[in-house]
This record gives sequence, C-alpha cells and structure tokens, in this order.
Amino acid sequence: MDAMRGSAKGSAAVPKGKKGSKAVSGGGSKEAAQEAEPHFSEGEKQQIRSSLLSWYDSVHRVLPWRRTPHSARGDAANGEPGGVSPASAALEQQQFAYWVWVSEIMLQQTQVATVIPYFNKWVAKWPTVSDMAGASVEEVNTMWAGLGYYRRARYLLDGAKFVMEKLGGSFPSTAKELLQVPGVGPYTAAAVGSIAFGDVAAAVDGNV
Repeated sequence: MDAMRGSAKGSAAVPKGKKGSKAVSGGGSKEAAQEAEPHFSEGEKQQIRSSLLSWYDSVHRVLPWRRTPHSARGDAANGEPGGVSPASAALEQQQFAYWVWVSEIMLQQTQVATVIPYFNKWVAKWPTVSDMAGASVEEVNTMWAGLGYYRRARYLLDGAKFVMEKLGGSFPSTAKELLQVPGVGPYTAAAVGSIAFGDVAAAVDGNV
C-alpha cells in the first residue's frame, strides 16, 4: 500500500476498453493487440489509487508485521483484542524487511490467526536476520513445530544465511533483486519489496 502512495510514474496501466478499439481474440496478431491496448487515464488511475488507499486506511487489520502510519481507525490502529499490535515504527528498515519476509513465508498456505503467535515467538527469539542466520536446523524446526510444510522453515534459515553471507547482511530493496534470496518467488519478492521498501511491485497470487 505504501508503494501506491508515491507517484503514478512508472506504474502499470490498469485494463479498460478503449472506445472504438478492436477486440483481440486469443489468436489475434501482435499488431492488433498493440492497437487495442487498454488503459485508464492518469486521472482515473489517481482516483482509483486514492479511493483504494482511503478504504484500506479505514478497514485494515492490525498485524505485527505491518505498519499503518496512515490509519483512520483511531485507537484501534494501536492494537486489537488479544494483544495484537502493529510493527513498531522504531524498527530499522532492514529489520522491518526481515519481519515482513518472515511473515510472508509463514503465511504461505497458513491462516493469519494461526501465524500471529508463531511470528511473535519467532521474532522474539531471532529479531534480526543476523540472529536468524546463527540458528541451527534443530532450533528452527522446533520453533516451527505445528505450522506444517517444514520446507518453509528451511527456506528462512537458508535465506537468512544467504543474506548475511552473500548480500552483506542487507535485503535488496527491489522485488527483482529479492528474487535471488533462496525460497523467495515473485509474490514474496513483490510483497517484501513494496511493503518494506516502497518498491512499485504488484503482489498478486492465485487467491486474488
């Protein structure tokens, strides 16, 4: 969402039919597809972006791996029943990126309500990627026990070691560069890049 608050420059066009353009079937030519390229005007894109962000600010969930500096929920933005609070604004950007990455790996095929207590215990034990890289396989598997799909836990350990040993201890700031981290695919790269660094990247998966 924060990436959307920036300039529209460089953002992808959102489909809309052009008046008078030719319909392009699956077998249409490349030239015909270019002729009928759909788009919204810049004004329409800005309006959609503004409306979407206003809606999100008023209904967003409070999650320990998210920051909500533009929240319109008042006191509710500071925490939810059950002790769920947002990520601290005091977190250094690289640490916040690590938290977002951990959450995205945990959330693969697992519900948010299930992940929250595991995430909180995880970052309490390993608050930074450096701490994570120093863990053993046994420690990681023990902490992960109950979440299932244990390969995800190994991705976190391998990824943390890769960041420390190959990337100088810092996560890349773009979705494209994040793809080099073991276990990070297009969706996770876009999520971490956009949420932690404001990279203009669309995180869309099969459930959307």
